[in-house]
Amino acid sequence: MATTVEFLRDYGVDIRPNGQRRWPDELKAQIVAESLKPGMTVNAVAARYGLRANHLSEWRGRARDGRLVLPALAEDDLCFAPLVLREEEAPAMRMAQERSSPDPQALGPVEIVMGQVILRLDGATPAARIAEIVRAIGPTP
Repeated sequence: MATTVEFLRDYGVDIRPNGQRRWPDELKAQIVAESLKPGMTVNAVAARYGLRANHLSEWRGRARDGRLVLPALAEDDLCFAPLVLREEEAPAMRMAQERSSPDPQALGPVEIVMGQVILRLDGATPAARIAEIVRAIGPTP
């Protein structure tokens, strides 16, 4: 059975003689992505890789700030987001559907909400572009 040092070196971790470890960004991103999966905890993932939970939390913060790029999700990991219509928007939506060529501006902006961030797109944004954006954002933790 491989020791922890051998296991980590197989993943590309540079372990110095004094015990310090230098983790490649790709591996950090993979570990962060694993910690964001439903049912996973920071402590459990950190223990699996033999690192401190506060280091993993720091890496998660870097990913949130855009300083660590997470790997793309497999197509099977895609999920649908709930659609919420406000009552005051329903008549405008009905009128637009009744027209033969709906005016995208009449529908108003498309909003994608990720925590405290709201992404507003023009009503004329093609559905394919919206799908690309949603795939790039990925699921929220």
